[in-house]
Amino acid sequence: MSKIPIEIIAEALNGNNLDQETISKVMNDIAHMAQMLADEEKAQREPVVKKQFIIVLSDPRGTAPDEDYVGWVVQIPEDDNPGTAIERIKRSAYEYNISKKGRKYPVRSIGEACEAVGTKFQKEQNVAIKTKLPVTILKTNNVLPKIDENE
Repeated sequence: MSKIPIEIIAEALNGNNLDQETISKVMNDIAHMAQMLADEEKAQREPVVKKQFIIVLSDPRGTAPDEDYVGWVVQIPEDDNPGTAIERIKRSAYEYNISKKGRKYPVRSIGEACEAVGTKFQKEQNVAIKTKLPVTILKTNNVLPKIDENE
């Protein structure tokens, strides 16, 4: 059913030679019913699940402390264990690979899964890959240098 703007309803009521009191009463009833429907719809929605961001590190040689490396930004529900992120990506890749498109163009690595697997498969596993292409990860010692106040 299409939604009709209230202005059109008011114009139709004015065009039928109704008295102003009847028109305002009908318009108030319509506005009240619309508000009730909006409130019901809002109450039926599921609450938004807060999510956390995680960077999945690509370190196939195990040399992360000594080299530059890349990874993908992944998002999972806030209350879930971050350690499940990689398993979720693997499960979404598996589901993709058994689909028609996945059988034709299968993914064979986490990187390919991040690039090729669609959001349909990711959503089923409660994971969202925010960067399809890997991003560079910078290392830091998490210390700010002290500022000399004499300068």
